[in-house]
Order: sequence, then C-alpha cells, then structure tokens
Amino acid sequence: MTSRGLDERPNAFADGEVIIRVVSGFIRETLAVAEIEVRKLLRDPTEVLMRSVQPTLWLLVFGQVFTRMHAIPTGAMTYLDFMTPGVLAQSVLFTAIFYGIAVIWERDLGILHKMLITPAHRGALVLGKAVSAGVRGFAQAAIIYAVAFALGVHLRFEVLPIAGVLMAIMLGAAIFSTFSLVVACLMKTRERFMGIGQVLTMPLFFASNAIYPIDVMPDWLKVIAHVNPLTYLVDVLRALMVEGSHSAFGLPVDIAVQITALVVLVWIASRIYPTVAQ
Repeated sequence: MTSRGLDERPNAFADGEVIIRVVSGFIRETLAVAEIEVRKLLRDPTEVLMRSVQPTLWLLVFGQVFTRMHAIPTGAMTYLDFMTPGVLAQSVLFTAIFYGIAVIWERDLGILHKMLITPAHRGALVLGKAVSAGVRGFAQAAIIYAVAFALGVHLRFEVLPIAGVLMAIMLGAAIFSTFSLVVACLMKTRERFMGIGQVLTMPLFFASNAIYPIDVMPDWLKVIAHVNPLTYLVDVLRALMVEGSHSAFGLPVDIAVQITALVVLVWIASRIYPTVAQ
C-alpha cells in the first residue's frame, strides 16, 4: 500500500467518527425533547381520554349507521371495517394538528427562548416534538382498538401488523405535528393558530380515503386526495389493521410519500422555528 493510501485511512476513520458523533448527538437531543413532552402527557392523561371521545362516537354512531345503510361501496369489507383505520388516522390528525399551539404557549412563558439558546440542533427540537406526538397517538390507538374489537371489527392482531400500525401512527403524527409547528411559526398568536387549525383539519380529513373510497370521489377531489399525506396514512393502516384488506397504492409507496413529506416539513420547520420566538 502506498504512503498516500496509509495517510488517507486515518482521515477516513476520523470523518466516520465525526459523523457518528453528530448523528448520535442528534438522536440524543431528539429523545431528550421527546421525553420532556411525554412527561407533560403523563402528568395530564385526561387530554388523551378527552380527544378519544370524538373517534369513539364516529365508530359507535356513524360507522354502525352507514354499515346498516350500505350507502358507501366498500367491496367485501363491511363499512365499519373500512372506516376504523380512517377513524384512527383522523384521531392522529386531530391530535397532532393542534400540537403547534404548545409552541406558542412556550414562547409566551419564556420556555422557548431557553430551548433556542441551547446548542441543540433546531431539527432535533422539531423532531423531538414530532416523536412525542406519535406517543400520544399510541394511547389513542389502544382505545380505538378496544372499541373496534368490542364492535366486532375484523382486526389483525399479529405482531408484525401491529408493529407496522405503530410505526405508521408515529410517522403520521410526526408529519401533522410538524406541519402544525410550521403553521404556529407563521401565525404566532393562539387565536390565529386555532382558526387556521380548524380550517385545515376538516379539508384534510374529507379530502382523503378515511371514510369513503377514492373511486367514488369527483375527479377534482381525487387529485387532492392523491397529494394528501393522510390518504397514504389511511392506506397503510387499512392494510395492516383489517383482515382481508390490502394497500391500494402499495406499502412502499405509502411509506415513501410520508417520509418525503416528513423530511420536507422538518427541514422547513427547523429553518423557521426560531422566528416564533420573535
């Protein structure tokens, strides 16, 4: 081996060690922020219970009524089976989309300024909050699974599908909580944020395949549904939660679209996150 090759090997090892330290530090910072947020949830678990009322009513009332009516074509599946993954996705969306208001509260209380002066990477601050939103989604998933099982929904309880559902919930909650954070950075006041949040949630929900198939939508709504991240979250959940169901787009496509959306939103949020403190 030439002397040049010997000189390059230590440099390559050093670069590798630097990358490992940077990545491990980013992960530690992300988990630290997530731990803080999860502790808030543990101190006040009633928030999860209150937010579970709406999806439970959707299953108990809306789902059973439309199952009897046979008004929406769902193939071999009952409408309640078809709707349950959509209700879980709705619960994840409605919980995560208002997550950004916590950032405005933190700014008003001075907590945000303290976080921003730490050496933590801005992306880790954003991603940590996204991870904690996923943990909240796990709690709601447990409640919805229990209600759906009691109603006779044909759920899958194998280890791998359940693990896939949890990963999908984490990813979906991360997407919409990060989107919420971007909105909070732009709005900067609680009143404006709540107004925008209300405006965004229902179009995202109804312009998806959560409560009816894409095939029955008008053409203009189909276009919106295909660029809506919630559509792909519902598609994953439906394929993994319900017996005899399958992904309409393919699980690799569903995951790829959601990861792309998350990466873009985290990049945007990490760049504008400090502006909310101004």
